[in-house]
Amino acid sequence: MTQNAVDPATGKPAAVSPHTSGTPSPGASTGRLIGVDLARGLAVFGMYAAHVGPDPSEGGAVGFVMELSHGRASALFAFLAGFSIILITGRHAPKTGRAGRQAVAKVVIRALVLLVVGTGLTLTGTAVEVILAFYGLYFLLVLPLYRLGARPLAIIAGAAALVLPQILYVVHRALDADEPGGIWTWPADADGLLSLLFTGSYPALTWIPFVVAGMAVARLDPAATAVRLRLALTGAGLAVLGYGGSWLALHLVPGALAAVAESGGEDGGSAASAWWSDTWGYPSGDSPAELLVAAPHSETTLSIVGNSGVAVLVLIACLAAVDAFPRLHRLARPVITVGTMSLTAYVLHVVGIQALGIEELPGSPPHVLLGFLVAVTVFATLWSRFFRRGPLEWLLGKAAEPARLVR
Repeated sequence: MTQNAVDPATGKPAAVSPHTSGTPSPGASTGRLIGVDLARGLAVFGMYAAHVGPDPSEGGAVGFVMELSHGRASALFAFLAGFSIILITGRHAPKTGRAGRQAVAKVVIRALVLLVVGTGLTLTGTAVEVILAFYGLYFLLVLPLYRLGARPLAIIAGAAALVLPQILYVVHRALDADEPGGIWTWPADADGLLSLLFTGSYPALTWIPFVVAGMAVARLDPAATAVRLRLALTGAGLAVLGYGGSWLALHLVPGALAAVAESGGEDGGSAASAWWSDTWGYPSGDSPAELLVAAPHSETTLSIVGNSGVAVLVLIACLAAVDAFPRLHRLARPVITVGTMSLTAYVLHVVGIQALGIEELPGSPPHVLLGFLVAVTVFATLWSRFFRRGPLEWLLGKAAEPARLVR
């Protein structure tokens, strides 16, 4: 029996789009939905690795694999959030009239629930930088764009990636009254909103481009070979432009590498890895040269471009692999099942980290990560045998039912 693909934000089976020719292909459609869930499952595993895996700075093969997940898994989550927006508001064409108003209400309700759940998890004092509240804000901020087509969405995503990181840098400098040019500090009661927008680990100002890019791709038909090929080439080009562009900039712009090395990021890592790796650390704001790095959490244009390319490539690889290798569905079913209940899986790992008292993230030995992965996979597999949706996906769907009352 084929596992039904379920969107974690809607809590309902994900919508299916036909081929561009207008003739649906059940096999391709099923493969496409399963491929999206596979990508979500990989994003979940990547977040687990980033939080409870070994520290990438330890080096070696394990450190390299762990580093691949840092920042890129969360970017993939944000990218797939764009799919959720489109699935709710209309896959083939934006819903209009009463249906459109109800779809908008569903998005708003789900966004508010995610804001509450994310804030609640954060208030527990967990060592995890919980993304859910940010995720909810992304939904609200991009909702006005849901009627747009793929091309304008792609243009907006590109423009946002070019402009918003520079604005964020200026805002950071302005908000830091202790730095030259800093003009104010923010009141404590406004810290929550400012954190979500500007100062948190996933500031909306620089993560919105991922969501809008996901919306643009969702407007296309990845079942079509030509579309899939163009997306693969686009993803590869973006990855090369982001990471390769950072490497070139750091080595060709006079004084850039030395300035980045001097600032050293907040963790004081090596500038040699700043073009692709979080082992360099996080931006300290000490030098404008930091805008040239592409470390996954550096909140720069090059970082957004590179991570977006990786997200597109992962999605297309999952879609193509499921279509090309039917047996992969059976082999990857545990990961796919986790992907169908990614919200539940994410919350479970935060709760698990809190319950076990894990405070150093990352830094756990490999067996801890393995234990988390096995636990969530077993849970998802057993749950899916008896229930159609994950527990939190079901609750999220119930919470959004009042949207039906919208006239």
